[in-house]
Parts: sequence; C-alpha cells; structure tokens
Amino acid sequence: MEKEKELSRIAIEVRKKLLQGIVKAGGGHTGGSLSSVDILTALYFGILHVDPKHPDQPDRDRFILSKGHSVESYHCVLSLRGYFSEQILDTYGEFNSLLAGHPTRKVPGIEVNSGALGHGLSIATGMALAAKRSGHTYRAFVLMGDGEQGEGSNMEAAASAGHYHLDNLVAIIDRNTLQISGRTEEILAIENLEAKYRACGWEVRFCNGHDISELINVLSKVPFNTGKPSLLIAHTIKGKGVSFIEDREFWHHKVPTGEELEQALKELDNALANI
Repeated sequence: MEKEKELSRIAIEVRKKLLQGIVKAGGGHTGGSLSSVDILTALYFGILHVDPKHPDQPDRDRFILSKGHSVESYHCVLSLRGYFSEQILDTYGEFNSLLAGHPTRKVPGIEVNSGALGHGLSIATGMALAAKRSGHTYRAFVLMGDGEQGEGSNMEAAASAGHYHLDNLVAIIDRNTLQISGRTEEILAIENLEAKYRACGWEVRFCNGHDISELINVLSKVPFNTGKPSLLIAHTIKGKGVSFIEDREFWHHKVPTGEELEQALKELDNALANI
C-alpha cells in the first residue's frame, strides 16, 4: 500500500513538472502527456528491468514511446527515475537543449527517435524478434496512442509479432478515445481493437490506465499467454488530473496560461495532500 501511494505521489509530481515545462517552453502536447503519466510511472517504477546508472546494459528491457508527441511526461518520468538531472529537465524548449519536442536517442534512457505515428510497434516487434534470435532475455515494451491505431503499419507489425510468437513483446494502448481532431471513432473508427489483435495471435487484457496498482498487477503477469505477444488496452482520460483539461480535444497541444497553470497546480497539490 505504501509503495502504491509513493507511485501515486510520483505521478502527481510528473503532472506538475510537465505542465510547468510546457508553459515555460511555450509549446507541448498537454492532453496526451497527462493521459499517459500513470502508465509511464507504473512501467518505470514498477515493471521495467532497467538501470538508470547503466542505461545501455545489454539485457535491459526496451521501451518505446510510439506516441512520441507526449514526450513531456516521458522526460519527467526519466528524470525522476534518475536518468538525468532536474537541471536538464528544466531546459526543455530552450535553444540547444538536450530535450526536444519528441523523443531522441541523445537523451539517456531513450531507445529510438519516435513520434512518426504508427512506427513504434514495428520497431518494438523487431527488437523482440532480435532478442529471441540472439538469446537475450530482455523484453520490448511499446506505448501507443489510440489515434495511431488507424495506421496500417500497426496491423502489419501485429501480424508479424503473432507469426513469430513474440511473447517477449508487450504493447500498451493509451485508450483515451480522443485524437487531435476529435473522437477516434468519428475520425476513423478503430474498434474492435481486441478482436483485431486477437486475430493476429495476441493475448489481450484491459485495465484502468490511471490505477497504478492495477497497471502493475496486470503488467507483472506478462506474457499473458506463453507463445503470444501481449496487448494491454488501458482506458484513460485525455488530460487526466486537471479538471478543465480532461476529455477535451482542444487541449491536445494547447498551452496553459499563467492563470490556468496556477489553477492546475492547485488541483494537483490538493490531490497530493489527499493521498
């Protein structure tokens, strides 16, 4: 229980830091970053076999943020996990900063440049296949947006992963039902996701993407079925944690005003006090 509370505190700190960073930089992807915070926190503080002091160790688990536009939450989690200092985190958006608007391999802990939507699952599939063929024990994790499920490359990768029985591959979909233009099912219907991935040979689970305890409990059981890649569909809320941002598509990359930041931080501080 204390571990769960600590991770909940970390998630709130991540939300505060990413909002402050976006405001300071004058740009960023607010809604999707907030929806992915709890997933990233659960992964980096409860699931992934990684060592921030030795980020290149051969048998580390690999993680790819396919929805790379939500990099603000990713940077904050990596910093709090110990991959780089808070001083570097504070340079986000500055000229010549190590931290760009999408993940880049220049940043300790980041495996690939990402954000070209629909590529992450293909790369993770290749990593998992490489591990199998080279005798390594690492697993490949990928966090995808739900909007990018409209990209055909995902189904090609899903079919390949099922064909090669990559049970060291774990995909997570941040299912917040919103993309930049509106509801996913109105822009380009992507359901039934479970049926599509099962047809490609995957084992599928669902969970509350904002319940860190549930996330860790489900992800600690991968592979869900020996010989099959695992998919977790995490039900989330875009903009989670800030009442006036939640479930509003225009916050996809809207930057809070100073007054809005103050209000958001107040809400998050109240949530922190109630843990």
